[in-house]
This record gives sequence, structure tokens and C-alpha cells, in this order.
Amino acid sequence: MPKMKTISGAKKRFKLTGTGKIKRKHAFKSHILTKKTTKQKRNLTYWTTVAKSDLSNVKAMLTI
Repeated sequence: MPKMKTISGAKKRFKLTGTGKIKRKHAFKSHILTKKTTKQKRNLTYWTTVAKSDLSNVKAMLTI
């Protein structure tokens, strides 16, 4: 049976924490920033964890 390949797009977008959770960046922080408030842009800066409903798909992409 061939090796499971990691999807390279997912490899660049997700990181594992020490406890095994998966971190992701927020969307909507790349352009059209003039109409967004400073608070909104600041809150989009930080990492967050992947939702429970998406966890199995992301793990499959990362072959975890």
C-alpha cells in the first residue's frame, strides 16, 4: 500500500500544539482592511483552534 501523502496546502496552514490540538489563522486579514475596525483587525491577528466539526477533515489532510 502506498504512503499517505500530506496535502501541502494544509501543511502550510495548520500547526499542532503541544497538547495535540490544531491551530489555524483567521481569515479576512489580507485585503480590504480600510472598512474593518481596528478591534476587528487586531482580533483576526491571533491564532485559534480548529472547530470540532472540521477536526476530522483537517487531520485527514495532515495524515495525523
